[in-house]
Amino acid sequence: MTEDQLEQEALGWLADVGYSVVYGPDMAPDGPAPERDNYRQVILTGRLRTAIDRLNPGVPAAARDDALKQVVDLGIAALLAANRRFHQLLVTGVPVQYQKDGETRGDFVRLVDWTITAANDWLAVNQFSIKGPHHTRRPDIILFVNGLPLVLLELKNPADANADVWKAYEQLQTYKEQIPDVFQTNEILVISDGTEALMGSLSSDAERFMAWRTIDGVTLDPLGKFHELQTLVRGVLAPTYLLDYLRYFVLFEDDGTLLKKIAGYHQFHAVRFAIAKVIDASRPNGNQKGGVVWHTQGSGKSITMTCFAARVMQDSAMENPTIVVISDRNDLDGQLFGVFSLAQDLLREQPVQARTRQELRALLGIGLRAALCLPRFKSLCLERTKTPSPSCPSGTTLW
Repeated sequence: MTEDQLEQEALGWLADVGYSVVYGPDMAPDGPAPERDNYRQVILTGRLRTAIDRLNPGVPAAARDDALKQVVDLGIAALLAANRRFHQLLVTGVPVQYQKDGETRGDFVRLVDWTITAANDWLAVNQFSIKGPHHTRRPDIILFVNGLPLVLLELKNPADANADVWKAYEQLQTYKEQIPDVFQTNEILVISDGTEALMGSLSSDAERFMAWRTIDGVTLDPLGKFHELQTLVRGVLAPTYLLDYLRYFVLFEDDGTLLKKIAGYHQFHAVRFAIAKVIDASRPNGNQKGGVVWHTQGSGKSITMTCFAARVMQDSAMENPTIVVISDRNDLDGQLFGVFSLAQDLLREQPVQARTRQELRALLGIGLRAALCLPRFKSLCLERTKTPSPSCPSGTTLW
């Protein structure tokens, strides 16, 4: 199989899961159906404008125009900082103001419909030429959602022993230097040589590019070990999966060095299954037991917990829940609090750490009485009774 054949195979899989496929030169400024004014333009502004108008009919036209301008020109020179700002706009909407009934109103312009997949424009473009300050490059495949280039795939010739998946990774590093504009709005990077297929974020080093090994979250390598790219396309780039992934599984951490982290397949599906169980258990006739997720050391428990917290906090079925995280070691408690604090973009709230039972009572503020239970293991019980108990009584909510 040649690189071109691999590209065509990938485009076929993308078409299967719901993307329209367009050949890049056809939409070029000098192509038969141009959608760009010049080769430096990476956002398909016509498609983006149409999506903004369709998704925000109640917002005045001037405010919608302002939102478009904010996205096209982020006004931030540093690439990763600009990418962070774009992700905020993508997930929460673009803040705008306008006059209505003699008052200044604040609102958010949606760039994506997160609930109705078909309400968005899904486009896969191959050989999309981009002009940088000094070079013109042509990534293999770019995925656009409502005209926004969110995913970039770089492929290498499967038959060339010297063009493995890491050559594709090196190519991405060259692109970052030579055509940085396309990475301001990028959410996921994919590299493949036909055998291996790995995905990472804008700040991921080679070690952080990981395989996506499932489609449904149950069966590993369902298409076989040598079909990693198709598994990745069907398992995370399919529109329904991708919307969920971009909304809840992309994190930025800044403790002096800004990093962008994206979840692995095990974290993605663990959270999706857990959310379904928790929502079912919390219903009036539910059993109030959400279940247990098992993890091994180094598997990314902190990110899983953070993504779960963000997902459950924003689910309308949960009615604005309070989340309490309990750990049995001071060092682990500090580590978890650090991860949650750094991920406040995703959580949309600043977490608070309770160091005593009195602080916990005050923070919860819901009339629960805290008692430290010390049977054979240490746990923190939130008791609904007025009298503390030396052990966890029935009816106690155990977190």
